[in-house]
Amino acid sequence: MLKGFREFILRGNVIDLAVAVVIGGAFTAIVTGLVDGIFNPLIALLFNSGDLESAGVTLRAAEGDAPAVVLSWGLVISAVIKFVLIAAVVYFALIVPMNYLRKLGQRRKEQGEPAEVPPTEAELLTEIRDLLKR
Repeated sequence: MLKGFREFILRGNVIDLAVAVVIGGAFTAIVTGLVDGIFNPLIALLFNSGDLESAGVTLRAAEGDAPAVVLSWGLVISAVIKFVLIAAVVYFALIVPMNYLRKLGQRRKEQGEPAEVPPTEAELLTEIRDLLKR
């Protein structure tokens, strides 16, 4: 049972997936910093709000112990900006190069680049015989 688990963990797909999750987490921190530090303040300035994520429409004011009910459209805009940035980076950093390599491989296949033909058994035996004669 442990042998099967070890083979599963050491399979290339699992290791690649683990690396992708770690890098994705680090990349999410970069995008969050970019959105929170640059884009949100600029958009908040446009809408004359102190902070984009706190921007919204108050549906019911706070009464006593009950909190205010706010329609927070700023949170939605912030999430959309993060999504668009992540999608753009994934597209331009992964999809575009992968498509280019796929097309390059397809062109090579269509051009019919000759593959190296391995020597036959007779040729190998002849070469061995000639080496032994020397």
